[in-house]
Amino acid sequence: MAEKRVLLEHRDVPGIDTISGYEAVGGYEGVRRAVSMDPEAVIAEVKASGLQGRGGAGFPTWIKWSGLRGNPPGPRYVVCNADEGEPGTFKDRELMLRLPHMVVEGIAIAGYATGACRGFIYIRGEFTESARAVRRAMDEAYERGYLGPGMAGSEATFDLHVHMGAGSYECGEETALMSSLMGERGQPRAKPPHAPLPVVSGLWGRPTLINNVETYACVPHILRRGGAWYASLGTERSKGTKIFSVSGHVRKPGNYEIELGTPLSELIGMAGGVVGGALKAVIPGGSSVPILTASMCEGLALDYDSCRAAGTMLGSGGCMVFNDRTDIVKLMCATARFYAHESCGKCTPCREGTRWMYRIYQRIMRGDGRPGDADLLVSICNNIDGRSYCPLGDAAAWPIRASVERFREEYDYWVQHGRSPLGPDAVPEVH
Repeated sequence: MAEKRVLLEHRDVPGIDTISGYEAVGGYEGVRRAVSMDPEAVIAEVKASGLQGRGGAGFPTWIKWSGLRGNPPGPRYVVCNADEGEPGTFKDRELMLRLPHMVVEGIAIAGYATGACRGFIYIRGEFTESARAVRRAMDEAYERGYLGPGMAGSEATFDLHVHMGAGSYECGEETALMSSLMGERGQPRAKPPHAPLPVVSGLWGRPTLINNVETYACVPHILRRGGAWYASLGTERSKGTKIFSVSGHVRKPGNYEIELGTPLSELIGMAGGVVGGALKAVIPGGSSVPILTASMCEGLALDYDSCRAAGTMLGSGGCMVFNDRTDIVKLMCATARFYAHESCGKCTPCREGTRWMYRIYQRIMRGDGRPGDADLLVSICNNIDGRSYCPLGDAAAWPIRASVERFREEYDYWVQHGRSPLGPDAVPEVH
């Protein structure tokens, strides 16, 4: 069991966050190669790599880039979604903090390939240390000529800016992020077929590319080593490596980079194995994806198709591991509280449904659960799922519905006895 480090290969090298340290291990070779190529050829290299968006949806990266490139001439923008508000996920924070030049270089390559003249890094408001690291890296990149007029010795111009968010989970959704960046209320917008995609009409009505931190960080390696090299990693339909943020009841929580298709059991082994008891459940892709029982985790490969077939999603890679002292009802109560708090309130099903579910959980936690509460939670989830402008409603529904279906006996025990089936020492604590 071993990691396959591509993005994190040099994360422990002293001075890697400086431009000299980054250049010493091949940094900015990717952008220098990119500007020597035709922009369409750069996109073709990304296509050959099979890179999919690492923010959770897994959408082919080259399609977005090509869509932006194909629009009429005029201002166009590149945006890096560094909001990372998904519970259980902390990979983008480390990439920006330890390897900020890699992120800057990836965005610069995207700017050149799409013909954008300006880019923005939208950073979660709490990530002050990461933001400082990125700003220092940008200053150094300007001094060396990798940003600004004549970037990397080409005729192109690309300027980059940092924009700090205000701590809203909702602003991780791309249309809400754009609204926030433009100084508007951070709420989602209508999507096709009722409105154009951001690559057609995004920031200030102009074509806009939006990818997340990890996606951009992959690009310098693809340009430096070739798309075919990157495509040789992973599986037939899930190419490359993925950083998983492993947390919960493991001996060594942290970020681990593995080839897509690696068994979940191996990832947990890299993190030191389960502590405090036997494995009970895993949430493999951040709090918004369906929870898996221990038996469902057996033989599970971590790639997009395998996770989908198992009834969950690879998501953001926030892998949360739970031992057999975990009360799933308590866990989902905390999850419901989070989504009720973070709902922006624009869509009625999400605004009302998330609050309603949390009130039901509070009732169960007080010992006043009703016989129909579990079924009522599923019914509410079914009426939220797919009925909101953005995926926050889906994110609130999927984990709770799966928990009722896969751990129904715990809900029934809570309702019948007014207490946890695991006794007073069950985790997590819910206040």
